[in-house]
Amino acid sequence: MAKPHRGKGIRELFAHGRGECPVCKRNNVKVLYEIEAGEQKFKICKTCRAAIKNGKKSLPAAPKAAEPKAAEEATVKTETAEVKSETTEVSTEE
Repeated sequence: MAKPHRGKGIRELFAHGRGECPVCKRNNVKVLYEIEAGEQKFKICKTCRAAIKNGKKSLPAAPKAAEPKAAEEATVKTETAEVKSETTEVSTEE
């Protein structure tokens, strides 16, 4: 019987399958179990998977409002970086 959440099966994964669980917010735990919440997929730890299955915890909320804001900030930062690089090029040519 295969054991995909142990040893050899998780060596190829990033950080050997360890990270922060989005449900319980614990760090450096194995986040190997995928669940779907609406259109998004989350990887959660073993204990949270069991708690969600038994109805003791709920699925993590999807932060949709934060994504467009972060994208806008990224474009603003790149635009300001381009403007700064153009001004340095002009001043060095003189």
